[in-house]
Amino acid sequence: MADAKKLSSMDASFLYLETPEMPMHVGSMAIFRLPENYSGNFFEDFKAMIASRLHIAPILKARLEKAPLDIDHPSWVEDDQFDIDRHIFRGSLPAPCDRATLERIVGWMHAKLLNRARPLWEFYVFEGMKDNEIGLYSKMHHACIDGGAGAALTNMIYDVTPVPRVVEKPLPQAKGGNEPRDIAANLIDSYQQLWRQPFDGSSTPKTLDLPRSGKSDLGSILFDNAMFQIESTVKFAGSIPAMLKSVSDVVGKISDPNSRDSIASMVSPSTILNKAISSERSFAGTSISLSRAKAVAKASGGKLNDVVLALSSGVVRRYLLERGALPAKSMTAAVPISLREEGNTEANNQVFGMICSIATNIEDPKARLEAIIAQSTKSKEMSHPLRAFMPQVSNVSMLGAPILVQILALLYSRSDLSNVLPPSANITVSNVPGPRQTLYAAGAELLHIFPVSISTHGIALNITVQSYRDQLDFGFIAGANIIPHVQVMCDMLPVEFEALEAAFAPPRSMTSAAE
Repeated sequence: MADAKKLSSMDASFLYLETPEMPMHVGSMAIFRLPENYSGNFFEDFKAMIASRLHIAPILKARLEKAPLDIDHPSWVEDDQFDIDRHIFRGSLPAPCDRATLERIVGWMHAKLLNRARPLWEFYVFEGMKDNEIGLYSKMHHACIDGGAGAALTNMIYDVTPVPRVVEKPLPQAKGGNEPRDIAANLIDSYQQLWRQPFDGSSTPKTLDLPRSGKSDLGSILFDNAMFQIESTVKFAGSIPAMLKSVSDVVGKISDPNSRDSIASMVSPSTILNKAISSERSFAGTSISLSRAKAVAKASGGKLNDVVLALSSGVVRRYLLERGALPAKSMTAAVPISLREEGNTEANNQVFGMICSIATNIEDPKARLEAIIAQSTKSKEMSHPLRAFMPQVSNVSMLGAPILVQILALLYSRSDLSNVLPPSANITVSNVPGPRQTLYAAGAELLHIFPVSISTHGIALNITVQSYRDQLDFGFIAGANIIPHVQVMCDMLPVEFEALEAAFAPPRSMTSAAE
């Protein structure tokens, strides 16, 4: 990372919203198996491999540099004191050295904040597990990355054969100058570009790249922010037609009587899961067959995401029923939706979300999935017009906002307002597509990659799913004061999946006739 790069407003928001009770990093618990004849030192081999490939993901060597007085968003700058031994650690598991023990340790470690004086990521390697297995717990701040860009990091960590490939480092490139003379020349070029665009055959100027000083003193920050505001104004002007259409579409949907039921279904009931969380986490993972889940999706006329929502709904329903705490009204899920264009691997956040009813008020698994399919379709229709707003909203910049947002986030966290305010959603459910082929790291075969995501005040439970080979790896994480042992909920998922499969299985008479 040659030059300073200011965080977008969306990326920076994950820093501002972070409190000791609500860390804003994401991660995974990967399980590997070493070959039977392995005689090397996996930890050292893995660390050496990552060190040789850091140039693939420059964000891993970037630290935060705050603006003076927190007047503007911080920037990523290259850490001139980077030391890989501060980021990759050897972990130790107590007896019986199994996955359940690893899950408990991962839950405990995921509650700890990352050190903002260093690049915001850590890997922990746990050797000596049963069946020749290795555990790898990784975490990276959400300000660096989202699920879509995370796929780009896969290229750095994993190989498609047991023998790690050699990744050549690129040749060093000369840095561009940021001298006042260069900035002035670039500013004149950009000014001419702005006035040429309306006459070059295009209707509106869609992009404008003004020069930046790239420095961190107060005067440079004010100059750079002014350049950013001019760019934003030009881009905003070019987006006005699309945004006006979006407003018209939203107003039309809200005023449509047929849409009022859909809007009502997005209102979340209060539950025992929607309270303020503590600074402790409970984590567990489980897996089901991807091909079988797709078969259920096909039989139901829905998509894999609908099946994931139905399984999450069934698990939460069972859990709350056992505790006499299931609300009469259907619960809802916050579902992240990627805005990332195909092929875009930039290390930043390009995502927004929708609220979807998950039909927890329906007992029959078949009817529940069918209701979720209908509701998710309506939710997508309601949220789709808002997509045009997100590129504008995601990078709004206002001087002084960083310190103000951090104060408000801390006040919200300390006031326990989430205990009294209606929840925006009851749970978070996210489905991240992953590779179908077998992957390896430093010669070890990847068996599972369980996501470890974010719990927030008011939405204690997060269920994130990662597909890999022919399996869906579910990661359940929750505030431990709300769900002390999320393993109880995780254990319900295979049972719920069997019930859902049975509900969509062809009748026996048809099966017999086919035979």
